[in-house]
Amino acid sequence: MLETLNINLTAILPEILLTALALCVMALDLIMRRGASRLVLGYLSIIGLLIILPVSCVSVIDGAFYGGMVKADGFSAYFNAIFIIAAIFTILISMDYLKRVNINKGEYYYIVLFATLGMMVMAASNDLVNLYVGLELMALSFYVLVAIRTASSKSVEAALKYFVLGALSSGVLLYGISFTYGVAGTTNFTEIAFQARRVTILDPYLLLAIVFIIVGFSFKIALFPFHLWSPDTYEGAPTPIAALLSVGSKAAAFAAFMRVFLVALPVYQPHWSRIFWGLSAATMLYGSVVAISQKNIVRMLAYSSIAHAGIIMIGFLVTSDMGAAGVMYYLLVYAFMNIGAFTVVTLFIRSSGRGESIRDYRGLAVRHPWLAFVMSIFLVSLAGIPPTGGFTAKFFILSSAINAQYYWLAVIGVVSTAISLFFYAKVIFYMYLSEPDALTEGTAGGAAGGADRDLPIMSSATCNIVLVAAAVGTVLLGIYPTPFIDMAIKAVKPFFLT
Repeated sequence: MLETLNINLTAILPEILLTALALCVMALDLIMRRGASRLVLGYLSIIGLLIILPVSCVSVIDGAFYGGMVKADGFSAYFNAIFIIAAIFTILISMDYLKRVNINKGEYYYIVLFATLGMMVMAASNDLVNLYVGLELMALSFYVLVAIRTASSKSVEAALKYFVLGALSSGVLLYGISFTYGVAGTTNFTEIAFQARRVTILDPYLLLAIVFIIVGFSFKIALFPFHLWSPDTYEGAPTPIAALLSVGSKAAAFAAFMRVFLVALPVYQPHWSRIFWGLSAATMLYGSVVAISQKNIVRMLAYSSIAHAGIIMIGFLVTSDMGAAGVMYYLLVYAFMNIGAFTVVTLFIRSSGRGESIRDYRGLAVRHPWLAFVMSIFLVSLAGIPPTGGFTAKFFILSSAINAQYYWLAVIGVVSTAISLFFYAKVIFYMYLSEPDALTEGTAGGAAGGADRDLPIMSSATCNIVLVAAAVGTVLLGIYPTPFIDMAIKAVKPFFLT
């Protein structure tokens, strides 16, 4: 029996260490005095994640473990690196943010760790049941994190919307999993692929299962028209959580997509690719067009995230090692440039509500040239302008689409990118070519009083670490992408050997 299970603790060592870290942070939070600063929990979480990061990168073993439910391959290691980097950045910027908005809750840190654990379980899953467990662990953690500002009605409302739609999508996904089990008699990806190849005619119930699974995961990625939760949730959530949600949740869902459709259901590619073609095209155009009218920068980044999801979907559609590697490389670049942009936004956000409007960035280059400079790097990369990582990632995705003869989808991707230049350039225009508002100009000089005292931007050491690391990563991935792309190609090669 034990031989059949193929138990190997090394295969799940990163998950074991992260679970132990989360439990240690939880225990320490329980024994700390009420009212004591919880910053030590943040530092402990960061140190633990920095130790787990190299462990996750080297814990690569061939084969499936625990009854075929878990894989510790290069694919999961690559995504684990994205999740852990995103979690480290999130905790670093949260330490300053939580202090400024008067949130002294230790559970914030270990729930972030549990959300990261759920992402890692999803990326390593080789079974639909294990995948669903990881998905729910991640989703439940985010429901709590979005609502952690209990005094804010906007935060609670955002969490409620996210919870209701998230529960609905989880139910739809579970319905698709049940249909898959009913047809294949198994939830293991490898065995599902074997059963699908044995059938000479298309099974309508399996096609129905594919539709339900697509709908369930499309919600997590915020593909149109399953995006309705995204702008409100991003706006209502604590800004660092919005950053992690936009990067981590999206990357985990794409990892699950690739496991399910490239490993378990490649035989049905001609059918599910048609659905993804329409979703990708509609998502790119909708996200880009609607983002133009946004006056709130968090909502603008939310619609930008929707548009990026559509572009990433192109690489998934190509169904080749180059396309799949493009998805993984894009998500790595996206982690740096998007969290970097959210970090700058985090420095603006105050409990008074100021800092959310794009107009608040007027004259930023005069008042805070360093913030304006790094924000410009992140926005230029999000727009896909060389020599940043965003340009390389989009070029890699669109060129793979052309090679696969998805010409119209590539054209839509280029049009979407061109449209996005407008709303990214608008922020840069405000920062460099507009005069500061009287309110922000006065507070920048420290002369304002009353309700405006919380407006000056005080860059903390932790936020500066994130800004430097994110800016370096964004530029480095643009001018020297080869080793990261090679690692991604090597990680997905086994998907296309059968």
